[in-house]
Amino acid sequence: MRSSSRLKIDDFLAFAQEGKGVCFDVRTPAEFEQGHIPGAVNLPLFTNEERVIIGTLYKQQGREDAILRGLDMIGPKMRGFIEQVRDVVGTPDECPRVYVHCWRGGMRSESMAWLLSFYGYKGAVLDGGYKAFRQYVLATFDDFQHPLLVLGGSTGSKKTELLHELNKLGEQTVDLEAIANHRGSSFGGLQKGPQPSVEMFENLLATELRTLDNTRHVWVEDESRMIGSVIVPKPLYDRMQQSTTYVICIPEEERLAHLISLYGKASKSELIEGFVKIRKRLGGLALAQALDALDRGDLEEATKIALTYYDKAYNYGLEQRSEASCLVAEFGHDTTLEDRAARLVERAR
Repeated sequence: MRSSSRLKIDDFLAFAQEGKGVCFDVRTPAEFEQGHIPGAVNLPLFTNEERVIIGTLYKQQGREDAILRGLDMIGPKMRGFIEQVRDVVGTPDECPRVYVHCWRGGMRSESMAWLLSFYGYKGAVLDGGYKAFRQYVLATFDDFQHPLLVLGGSTGSKKTELLHELNKLGEQTVDLEAIANHRGSSFGGLQKGPQPSVEMFENLLATELRTLDNTRHVWVEDESRMIGSVIVPKPLYDRMQQSTTYVICIPEEERLAHLISLYGKASKSELIEGFVKIRKRLGGLALAQALDALDRGDLEEATKIALTYYDKAYNYGLEQRSEASCLVAEFGHDTTLEDRAARLVERAR
């Protein structure tokens, strides 16, 4: 792998994401955790602490001293780098290609590229590095022109499950909550684990959007701008607000049963924490009633109290949109999710 073997972002991703090789991100673990190309493997040239030392030395004493100190750090680790790559991709004869990038496509990636080439691997450096990928991500949201159809409806209307049924029918869908690892409400993080960073959420979302056919419409679930701790990119959010929204209406008993099935396994302390997050808008009396219901193990009563708040909030948001863009889709007890999805597909045509 020569230092001149470089690829622009489109070609780099096309090769790395089509199974023609593996992408190695040689930035620090902290940089990688903040955000990275989906599917990339972290192969840090420097630790977090070493990177700080090199950066400080570069500013205080200059480039040459920083390079020499960096070589001191890298030298004892060179064999380890090769072994890590070999553990992931096999030997040079077994691996189709390897792709390397750092922040700007400069010294860190070039150094690793040289080492892997010396051992016999073939591959390329990302021209412009991760910075070029981030520009690609942000351009994805600005350029996204696919026709959108939005699944709306009050909390508990099984919108996410309906989105999955639409996908089974061959419809294009994007599950924002799955990418965010959060269901969107104050209770949405229960039993879900940590969310990605805002940056990583954007990376994952842009990567998925790039796979879609721009001649066909795309279904998304109606969301607030914030999904837990991540933020829906403004260009996409604005498009969602302006697109046709199918407002799903199902019987209240079905909504209650669905929410209890989703959150009923959470601990009482977790549910209390969720109610406390909305205490200002819920009101002191309603909060006390909800906490009392939880204390008695009456999940249905607690859920009804929560829905009083969420229904009011959702209806207010709906009122901000034009009536022409909102279409009511009402379903009774006698309809399955499959039936509902099929009917939506027919209406969308």
